[in-house]
Amino acid sequence: MGRQLRRSRGATVYLAVGLATAAPGLMGLYLVPLTLLLGAVIVALPWMPLLARPVLGLAEYERRRASRYLGREIAAPEPPRSTGSALEDGVRLLRSPALWRTLAWLLLHGVLGFIGGVFGVLMWPAVLYSLSLPLWWWAVPDGSVSAFVPLHTWEQALTLPFLQTALYICIALWLLPLMASGQARLAALLLSPPRQRVDLRARVEQLTETRAEALEAHGAELRRIERDLHDGTQAQLVAVALRLGLADRRFETDPAASRELFLAARDGVEEALTQLRTVIRGIYPPILSDRGLGGAVRALAGAQPIPVRLDVPADGLRAPAAVEAAAYFVVAEALTNVAKHAGAAGAEVSVHRDGPLLRVRVSDDGKGGADEMRGSGLAGIRRRVAALDGVTRIDSPDGRGTTLEVDLPCGS
Repeated sequence: MGRQLRRSRGATVYLAVGLATAAPGLMGLYLVPLTLLLGAVIVALPWMPLLARPVLGLAEYERRRASRYLGREIAAPEPPRSTGSALEDGVRLLRSPALWRTLAWLLLHGVLGFIGGVFGVLMWPAVLYSLSLPLWWWAVPDGSVSAFVPLHTWEQALTLPFLQTALYICIALWLLPLMASGQARLAALLLSPPRQRVDLRARVEQLTETRAEALEAHGAELRRIERDLHDGTQAQLVAVALRLGLADRRFETDPAASRELFLAARDGVEEALTQLRTVIRGIYPPILSDRGLGGAVRALAGAQPIPVRLDVPADGLRAPAAVEAAAYFVVAEALTNVAKHAGAAGAEVSVHRDGPLLRVRVSDDGKGGADEMRGSGLAGIRRRVAALDGVTRIDSPDGRGTTLEVDLPCGS
C-alpha cells in the first residue's frame, strides 16, 4: 500500500504540473489551424520558424518531464537545419515530420492533459470532502450536498459518503498512475523520432565511438612496434655495426680480438633476428597461419604456469584473419593477467563459433576485483575488440574470480 501511495503521489504531481503545458495545448486548438492557414500564404512562411519556437520549446520541456517520470531518456528529434533563407527555412519546417508530430502531441495533450490535470488536482481534495460530509451535511439546506445522490437522511449521510470516499481512493491509487503513465507515453511516442531513426542514430554514434577506438588501438599498436624496433632491434643492429667496424680495424694487428668481436657481432645479429620475430608475432602470430586459432590457443594454454582447461573445437576453428588475431590476443592478454594478477589456481578458456559470432570466454578462480583503470590490459582488450565492432563483458566480483567474455563478428 505504501508503494501504491508513492506512485499515486508522483502521478498526482505529474498530472498537476501537466496543466502548465496542457493550457497552451488548449490554446493550440485555435492557434495551430490559424498558423497553418497563414503558413499556406507564402508571405507568412518566413515567420514560421519564429512561430514554431514556443511550441518546440514546450515540447522540449515536456520531453524532459516525461523522461524523468518514465525513468528513461526520450530521444529528441534533430532540429531543422537553417539554410540562411527565411523562406526556405519556413518551407523546410512545414515539411518536417517532427513538427507535425509535435503539433499532434500539442492538440492531444491539450485535451487529455487538461482532463488528467483536473483529475490530479481535485481527486485528493474530493476524498477529504467525502470523508467530512457526515460532520456538516445537516448544517446546510436539505439536499444541497450529495454523495451519489442528494443527502436527506442520517442513514444516507453515514453510508454513502464512505462508499464515495472508497471509490475516490481507488481512482486516486490506481487510475491516476495509469493516466500519468499514459500522458508520459504519449509524449514519448510523439515527441521522439521514429524508432528506426533512433536506432540508426544510436548505431551511428556507436560506430563513431568504435572508429575512434580503432584508430586509438591502431596508433597504440604502431607506437608499440616503433618502440620495440627502436629500443630493441635498431639498438642491437647499431651495436653489431660498431663491433664489425672495430673488428675490421683490428683484423691486421690483433686477429684474435677481431674474431671475438666478429663472434659477438654474429650473436648480436641472431638476437636482433629474435627480436624481429617477436615484433612480427606481435603483429600477426605465425602460429595462427600454421595451426589455426584452435592450435594457437592450445599453445598459449600449454605455456601457462597454472593449469588451463580448454573448450575448443577439435575439428579446426577458422575465422577471418583480423578476427583470429583479435581472439588470439584476447586469450593471450587474459591468461597473462591471470598468471600475473589473479592469484588463481586454474583457468578455463572457451572459443566457439556461434553463427555470425566468434565467442571467447576466459575465466579463473582467483581473487577477482579486476579494474580496467589500473592498467591490467583489460582496457586494451576492450579497444581491440571494439575496433572490430565486437562486444566485451567483464565480471570480476571480489573474491570470486574473473570472467571475460568477448563476441567478435566474423560473418555467417
